[in-house]
Amino acid sequence: MIEYKKIIPCLDVKDGRVVKGIQFINLRDAGNPVEFAQYYQDEGADELVFLDITATVEKRKTVVDLVKKVAEGISIPFTVGGGISSIEDVEDILKAGADKVSVNSAGVKNPQFLAEISNEFGSERIVSAIDGKRVYVDSKQKVNNKTLFEADENYCWFDVLAHGGTKSTGMDAIKWAKEVKELGVGSILPTSKTFDGTKEGYDLIMTKAIAEATDLPVIASGGAGTAQHILEAFTIGKASAALAASIFHFRELSIKEVKEYCVQNGVLMRQL
Repeated sequence: MIEYKKIIPCLDVKDGRVVKGIQFINLRDAGNPVEFAQYYQDEGADELVFLDITATVEKRKTVVDLVKKVAEGISIPFTVGGGISSIEDVEDILKAGADKVSVNSAGVKNPQFLAEISNEFGSERIVSAIDGKRVYVDSKQKVNNKTLFEADENYCWFDVLAHGGTKSTGMDAIKWAKEVKELGVGSILPTSKTFDGTKEGYDLIMTKAIAEATDLPVIASGGAGTAQHILEAFTIGKASAALAASIFHFRELSIKEVKEYCVQNGVLMRQL
């Protein structure tokens, strides 16, 4: 079976509008999520991700009505995340037209929740979102239960963040990725808060480490600025898909251009 790499635009939604920031802050308005979703389908996106980025922080549910409107306008696979913390939440989102749900904070708080929804709805419909932040340490320092990597001439590990990237958990992202696999999720969406919105490229060390540790489909996220960055997510980061926002939202690159570039460099992609 041919395994095509995927390009997935991400709609970060706040107050019913698509927004984009840097390292999860300084958000600026980008547009209407329904219009964006239809545009990206026409542009050749393989899938779409919709993240209600303040749902958990504001202690509310994802806006189901908006999810339904987005789903009605597209036919490509559609993943929704943000504030999902119960079986009923998952059911409501899937009934609204989503193909998959993405869970972060609720899974960190109660890992068994991931097992329950994977068992109830099927692994292929559950995505474990992992927001990770680099924590640099002295290589001689003893860091208990952390997976250290050499990065930028320093050693670091990746701290799992919850509540929309606002709270440190102290959990090691690589070890947490292994755990969520055992809990039954079908894919992992690791986002680098360190690189998010910087357009300096994905955190390839974190992406690759999670892909190799779990052997699950991994969706690289956080930091795409060029077609080369997306290519590197596939070739170096071992990702199955690349998520990007601002470079597509603000028309810096088209999905077609990125796919053509990847194909020219030996990556299998579905093209228009």
